[in-house]
Amino acid sequence: MSSEKPNDVLLKDILDGLNALRKENSELASAIDGINGRVNMLAGVKQLQDGASNKASNGPSSVDKGKEVESEKTVEAVSQQYEDAAASVEASRRPSVSKFSKIILTSYPGQAGVDPLPMDWGHQDPKVRGPVVVSRHPGTIRRRNAIGAHGGSYSIYHALAVASKNLDVDHKPDFTNTEPAAQIGPFPQWSDKKKIVAMDPLGHLAPWLYKEIMDGEDVEIRPTIAITRAHMKLPELEASVQKGRLVPDGKICLNETGELAVTKVAVEPVWYLPGVAERFGIDEGTLRRTLFEETGGSYPELITRHDIKLFLPPIGGLTVYIFGDPAKMADPNVRLALRVHDECNGSDVFGSDICTCRPYLIFGVEEAVKEAQKGGSGVVIYFRKEGRALGEVTKYLVYNARKRGEDRASEYFKRTENIAGVKDMRFQALMPDILHWLGITKIDRMLSMSNMKHDAIVEQGIPIHERVPIPEDMIPEDSRVEIDAKIQAGYFTTGHVMTMDELSNVKGRGWEDIDH
Repeated sequence: MSSEKPNDVLLKDILDGLNALRKENSELASAIDGINGRVNMLAGVKQLQDGASNKASNGPSSVDKGKEVESEKTVEAVSQQYEDAAASVEASRRPSVSKFSKIILTSYPGQAGVDPLPMDWGHQDPKVRGPVVVSRHPGTIRRRNAIGAHGGSYSIYHALAVASKNLDVDHKPDFTNTEPAAQIGPFPQWSDKKKIVAMDPLGHLAPWLYKEIMDGEDVEIRPTIAITRAHMKLPELEASVQKGRLVPDGKICLNETGELAVTKVAVEPVWYLPGVAERFGIDEGTLRRTLFEETGGSYPELITRHDIKLFLPPIGGLTVYIFGDPAKMADPNVRLALRVHDECNGSDVFGSDICTCRPYLIFGVEEAVKEAQKGGSGVVIYFRKEGRALGEVTKYLVYNARKRGEDRASEYFKRTENIAGVKDMRFQALMPDILHWLGITKIDRMLSMSNMKHDAIVEQGIPIHERVPIPEDMIPEDSRVEIDAKIQAGYFTTGHVMTMDELSNVKGRGWEDIDH
């Protein structure tokens, strides 16, 4: 009798062997990716430490010192208007959330138990500069050197999770395998306190740079930046491939469906208050008081803690989408295509045609991919500034006013000003910080028509070589009101700029007009 196995048994053995190999390869790839993440983190930490040791930081000039002293006086003056009897700070561990502990409404510099970790914003040595510490948890509250909370607008949901006992107030994050998926920086801009004032340049490395403080002093330190890799699929890009505008290369544009490989960076805002005030041409005291008053008095330490210079505001952050090798963004010899895009949920996600937002976003992604495929770098930066930072409720009220009126381009900005009192609150002054963090020193193709974005970037010393308007065939008919009004108000165009009389003839679609 033959000892050979039947063919079906042999086939099963072979398939089992292949499946085992696939599983082993998958586990190996996962392990390698985890190692790469730790390598990226360690490389970033080492470069920061080497840079600090090899180059001694220059002390501030007498002019800078004078400005800082003058700023400090204005802040202290505001603080004096609000100071009351100092509240005691309990250094002991907070009781469980089911029990009530003494509420600490605010704190004061020099108060017993208050010992903030040093923060020298802009210092090249990360150890001297110090970590951003904002938590009010028991081991951290007395060491805080920042006002606000992690998570931006999501900090309220964090509070709800604690209040409803879905989240343990003492939970400590496990950052295993969360290291950056790509290495970015360090760049000289990271240690220039005038170039980066609205984000923490060390935010992606914080738990590893300051591990000794976290472990040794029981201080909570969290990242404010995360870097990952992903795939992106947009239906318009599949059409771009079919029309031949986008060509799959298996690296960036992966296949015939237009699927893209992308490196993504999420950033939460961290404001260095003296720098933010300077960007807006106001004194720090005015900024602090206005932030306090206009948030319903939510952050009293803006007034009482003039020694704390950092604020984590309750606003949305930004996401960077990088196509191609991230290392090329900072290379002055490599071409860069960039789109800076402000959130528009109605158009970006749900396809509203009342504005050019989604078409311009798609155009920006496509052009960024093409630049990367040609050996350059393509970047799209998405800011959470819904409705020109006026919010979606205000935005829809404006839509109602437009559609119940004649919706003429000549009245476009007036409709918004009548309701909001201002036509735009995005204030692009803080926007270029992310460009400095990415190491960008010039932009070859700026995929934006906005004069405000252009001016803010150029004022920060980053030249723009070419401005690229949205193609005419990508502009929805109903959005002519928006785009023609913006062009007349200063948006870049290679075409005709209408007069106000001509704008009065540009009319949007009515609610019941289904043929327009």
